[in-house]
Amino acid sequence: MIETHPLPSPRPTWPVAVFDLDGTLADTIHLIVESYQYAFRTVLGQEEDPEVIRSWIGRPLIEAFREHSPEHADELYTTYLRWNTENTERLIRDYAGVRDVLADLRDAGALVAVATSKRRESARQAMDILGLTELVPVVVTMEDTTAHKPDPTPLLLALQRLGQSDPSRAVYVGDAVVDVLAGKAAGMATVAVTWGAGVAESLSAVRPDAVAKSADELRTVLLGG
Repeated sequence: MIETHPLPSPRPTWPVAVFDLDGTLADTIHLIVESYQYAFRTVLGQEEDPEVIRSWIGRPLIEAFREHSPEHADELYTTYLRWNTENTERLIRDYAGVRDVLADLRDAGALVAVATSKRRESARQAMDILGLTELVPVVVTMEDTTAHKPDPTPLLLALQRLGQSDPSRAVYVGDAVVDVLAGKAAGMATVAVTWGAGVAESLSAVRPDAVAKSADELRTVLLGG
């Protein structure tokens, strides 16, 4: 009988991987843009440039509304949330292969978390729909911190909840400039993905440690060839 040996499991490049959610693990870009547009039409009677809206993704909603229309911010926020919640299951999509990358990281022994500016309820809804909850034991959301990306506080809290104190052993993965800036400010390595809301040229300009254009490229960066 020929003796066989299982192939060794890959070792993660970083033992800790923290991810953004919108535009990185979950394809919510169309959902977010449509939610903003519904709020603007309903409250202000007009829409906004979709590219402007995409540039807000990664920041807390209420901050964007207060900057755009301070006197109507609360009404816009409430209107957005109602429509977004009612339409998430209909409009949310996954990114091909990304869930498999999370599973591979888990199997390789990496610690995995999410740090997002999304509300806790919305984040959990999105992760449950896409089957991500079981793969990500730690989720830091908007309600967990008073400072938000590009401030590093949410990312450092994710590390703390994973029982990690050395950010140099961790990587932050996101699709927006604020994600790369937050990761750098936290002392973490950074990987920018180009399938979300961010513009590739803008992401490259803030010099992430790596750029991934597909789930396969992301797997290679996080787990080697």
